[in-house]
Amino acid sequence: MKHVIIIGGGFAGLSCARELARSRELQITLIDKNNYQQFQPLLYQVATATLAPSNVAFNLRNTLRQHPNVDIKMAEVVSVDLITRTVATKEGQQYQGDWLVLAAGSQANFFGTPGADCNSYPLYSLRDAEKLRSRIIAVLEAADRDPSLVEKGALNFVIVGAGPTGTEMAGAFGDAACVLQKDKRFKNLATGQAQVVLVDQSSDVINAFSEKSRIFAAGALRQRGVQLRLGTSVKEVGPGHVLLSDGTRIKTHTVIWAGGLKAAPLSAKLGVQAGRGGRIDVQPDLTVKGFEGVYALGDFANIAGADGKALPQLASVAEQCGKWCAKNIALEAAGRPGRPFRYVDKGIMAMIGRNSAVAELGVRRGHVRGMIAFVTWLGVHVLLLTNARAKIEAVIAWAWDYFGRVRSNPILDRIEQTQIDWNHDEDVSTMQINPECPAGRAS
Repeated sequence: MKHVIIIGGGFAGLSCARELARSRELQITLIDKNNYQQFQPLLYQVATATLAPSNVAFNLRNTLRQHPNVDIKMAEVVSVDLITRTVATKEGQQYQGDWLVLAAGSQANFFGTPGADCNSYPLYSLRDAEKLRSRIIAVLEAADRDPSLVEKGALNFVIVGAGPTGTEMAGAFGDAACVLQKDKRFKNLATGQAQVVLVDQSSDVINAFSEKSRIFAAGALRQRGVQLRLGTSVKEVGPGHVLLSDGTRIKTHTVIWAGGLKAAPLSAKLGVQAGRGGRIDVQPDLTVKGFEGVYALGDFANIAGADGKALPQLASVAEQCGKWCAKNIALEAAGRPGRPFRYVDKGIMAMIGRNSAVAELGVRRGHVRGMIAFVTWLGVHVLLLTNARAKIEAVIAWAWDYFGRVRSNPILDRIEQTQIDWNHDEDVSTMQINPECPAGRAS
C-alpha cells in the first residue's frame, strides 16, 4: 500500500487527509505537534472571551475517526529529507512515504521590530489566544483592584496591523469597552478611560478590500472609539510601552501583534531556498521543484493565482489546495500527471463589530456592508466549523453575547499573565533586547 506523509493538521493538511482517505489504496500518516485543528478565523473571539477554546479547536483523532487508513501522530517535525521523503521528529521517530505533503502552517512575523517577540501577543494559534485572553482579564482585574494603574497604561490596548485579524480584534475591543461600561461585575474599573489603538504603516485598514469597504470599516471602528494611527509603524515594543515611528510613546502592557505571517520554522530546515515570507515556492500543480512526490500547501507555500501573484494566506486557499493536492496524488498513484491548481475565489469578509461587517462576495466582489454582512459573516463561519457540536455552541455563545451583552465566562486560567511589573518604565535608549526571548512572553 502506498504511503502519504502529511506534516500539519491545519486547514490544508486536514483537507488533504480527508480527501486522500477516500482511497483504500493509500495509507496516510498525519503529523502535528498538537492533537487538534484550530479554526484560526475565530481565535480573536477566544481572546476576547466570546467563544471558548473548545469552540474553535477540534481533536484530529475524532475528526478522522471514521477513516481507518489515516494514522494520527502527535509529534514535532524537526527535519525532512526531501529526496527520500523521510521525516524525523523531536521525539525520535522517523517516517518515510511515497508522497510528502508540507503543510506546517505559519508563525508571527515581527519584521525585526525590537522587543516585539518578547513583549507583544501574536494571535495565530489557540495558545496565543488563551494567553492573550488571560492578559486582558489580568489587566482588568488589576485596574479594578488599583485604579492608579490606569495611569501606567493598564487600560491601553495597542493592536499592530490593520489587516482582517487586527481590524476584527479592534472592533471586538471597541464593543467590549462599551459592554464594560454597563457591566456591574467590575465595581471600580475606570472603563471610560480605556483606549484601543490600531496601528498600521498603511494609510488604510483591510487593504485587500475595496475603497468603499475600507472607508466603512474605518468609520465603524471610530464609532467604537478605536483610535486609528495609520501611516505609522511600530519602532519598538517594551514591557510597558510602544514607540511609534512618529515619536509617540504609548504606555501599555497589552500589545496585540497582527502585523503579518511567515512560514513555520520548518521551512528553514528543508535545504531549499525559501521565497517571500519564508514560504516554499511551488509549481502550478503544488509540487516542490526538483523533488519528486513532494508538495507544499497553505500558509507554508507561495501559491500563484490566475494572475501570477501569490494567493493570500486565507483558510479558503488552504482548504482548496489541500483537496487539490489529494486529487493530484491520487492521479499520480494511478500513473497520470497532476493538474495545475485553480483557486475558486468565493470572496472575502471581515467582522468589524456588533451589527457591522463587510463582505465582498464572488469573483466580481459583490459588496455587502452593515447588518446584512454581519449576519452573512456569522452564517459562513458557522458552516465552516468542523463539527455539529461546535456549530451549535458557537451559535449559542453568539446569541448570549448579542442579546445578553455580557461575555459568557471570562476565566483567567494562565496565572503567569498576571505577573506584570507596573513600575517598569525603562529608558527607551537603553532597553536591552533578548534575541532568544519566546514570542508573546511579556513581562
